[in-house]
Order: sequence, then structure tokens, then C-alpha cells
Amino acid sequence: MNPATGRPAARPVAPVSSAADRIHFHLVHMTPFRSLRPLLLASFAVLLGACGGGEAVRPTPPAAVVLPATPAPKIRIGIALGGGAAKGFAHIGVIKMLEANGFQPEVVAGTSAGSVVGALYASGMDAFAMQKTAFSLDEAEIRDVSLFSGGVVKGQKLQDYVNQLVGGKSIERMRKPFAAVATNLETGDRTVFVLGNTGQAVRASSSIPGVFEPVAIGKFHYVDGGVVSPVPVDAARQLGADFVIAVDISSKASGKNPGSMLGNVNQSITIMGQRLGAQELARADVVIRPSVNEIGPADFEQRNNAIMEGERAALAAMPQIRAKVAQWQKARQDEAVAARRAADAKAEQAKLRAFCEEEDRKWMSKLRRDPQCKALAEQGVLSK
Repeated sequence: MNPATGRPAARPVAPVSSAADRIHFHLVHMTPFRSLRPLLLASFAVLLGACGGGEAVRPTPPAAVVLPATPAPKIRIGIALGGGAAKGFAHIGVIKMLEANGFQPEVVAGTSAGSVVGALYASGMDAFAMQKTAFSLDEAEIRDVSLFSGGVVKGQKLQDYVNQLVGGKSIERMRKPFAAVATNLETGDRTVFVLGNTGQAVRASSSIPGVFEPVAIGKFHYVDGGVVSPVPVDAARQLGADFVIAVDISSKASGKNPGSMLGNVNQSITIMGQRLGAQELARADVVIRPSVNEIGPADFEQRNNAIMEGERAALAAMPQIRAKVAQWQKARQDEAVAARRAADAKAEQAKLRAFCEEEDRKWMSKLRRDPQCKALAEQGVLSK
């Protein structure tokens, strides 16, 4: 009792800290309807139970994942170097321009003269080193005349010369995967050398019938690969190239007599292989054709002109190479994105199914099933 007022003394009030405390404070201290207190407290307890107890808040189904940008895939470029005797110096010019423009062939296949340049390039020489070697080449280093043995030139000197330049490395030890293509004289089949003596494989690939002796390897004999594969596009593919740049230096019939035995033989082989070669060239992504038709098969003094023609032809082909490389990368990129989307969709489907199966274990959830879960049930993935 307050002596000053004659009224009951005020009781201290506890701090109000929560929603329940505030409602309780209101019921006890503020409302005049004390008789309703038990009923209101009971109603409040029911409301709290409905909010905080019973079934937990339902989780949301898994959301779709936004894929990050896919980087451009790496492309493995292969180069297929065709045959053409002294015209083969043009391959050096082509490789020089490819390297200068940022294209580094990773696999190399060669036929005949192309196998000579290809072996040097695969061994680790760059285009400038090969050009220097070409300028210092003395024909006597690769020509060993051998009459009455099935050919005018034996070819042993060519074999030794190549092995010297590649440092005695076998084909399988080259810095770049390399293949030399030859023709099996007994069966007529194409033979792709990817193992063994590099110089011997190049010699077999370069043994023009009637000019060089056939090369005996094992129980078979081999001659120039130009008979069956003038530009070895398929061999480059077999080495794992994604994108093949073919270099065609073969002679085209000009209506004139070649004028020499070597020219006659070379043009005869070219004519025989033209139709077959055209089919294989069609399987290349880009074909470069240096203008070397006027260079004879034995015109070694024209090596500088051949190299320059190779440079010009490769430079002219650059826009096409860039466009087709970009097209290839875009196609692979689209394939990768599609594969990732399919994998992610499969994973999301599995998550959604697990979510729906978990929800279906609760009978109230099954009655008010999520639309995505309902769709799965309609598809027969979940039980209805």
C-alpha cells in the first residue's frame, strides 16, 4: 500500500524481451479483462505451436545451374606433306609461314620429298634451320648411282644423310609424331612407317620406281609412297591430328613432254595417283598448293624459288586456315557445352527425384505435391 496515495504499491515489472513476453505483459498488466486471461494464453500457445512445431518448412526443389563460359578447345594441327622431288623445298616455305602466324603443326606425315622435310621438322628443326640445311645441300650427298640393281640411284646415301640430320633418332623418338608413307611393292598396299629407322623409312617413301632401288625392309620391298598416297592426309589423321593442312606440290599435266627420264617417271606416277590423291585431299581441312609446276623434279638449283612459292601459297591460305580453325573450335565448344548441360540436367533430375521421394514420405506433402514432383509422377518416375 502506498502511504501517500492510499493505493496499492506498484510492483516492479520484468524487462520485455520476446513476443511471448510482450503478449504476456499485455495480458497481465494492461487489460482490464482479467477473467479472459486463461483463454487467451491457451489460444496463444496454439498459435505458437502451429508456427514453430509440427511439420518443418518445406525445402525448395533444386534450381537450374548457370554454366560458366567454356574456353576454346585446344586444336591439334597436323600437316601432310606431299611428294614432288625438288619441288619439296616448297614445304619449308609453308612451314615457315605457318609458324610465323602462330600455327604450330603437332603431327607430321610425309610422302616422298615430303617425308624428307617432315622427318627434319619432326626431329625438332624449325623452318629457318631447314632452310639453312636446304641451301647447304650438295646433291652428291644424297646421290649414289647404282646400275643394274633395279634403279639408277641406290638410296643409301639419302638414308644416311637423313639419319645424320635427325641425330640418329628413330621415328618413335622424334619430338613430334611422324609418319613416312611408302608403297609395298609385293602387295601394292599403302604402308605407314611410325617406328624404326627414320632414314630407312624416308628412303623407302622416296624410292621413285625406276629411279631408286626398291628398299628391302623385313620380307617386303617398298617404293615411293606417291603411288598410293601422294599427299598423306589419312596418315596425319591416324597420328591424332584434329585439323589437317595438306600441301600438294604434285605436277599437273601441262600438255608438254617432261623432257627427261626422271620427269617422265615422276609425271607418270602423278597421273596414276591423281584420282586417288584427289579423294584423299578431299579429307583435308585446308589444301595449300604452291605454284611449283614449272620446277622440274631434279631442279635443285630452284630450291630458293620453291621455298618462296611455299611462303606465298601459305600466306594466301591464312584467312581460310584461321576461319576453319575457329569453326572447328566453335563446333567442339558447342559440343562440350551440350555435353555439360546434359550431364548437369541428369544430375539435377537425380537431385529432384531424391527431393520428391523424401517429400512423398510425408503424407501431407504428397497431398500438396510440388509441381515438379507432380510432373515426375505423371512421367512415371515417381509413384502417384
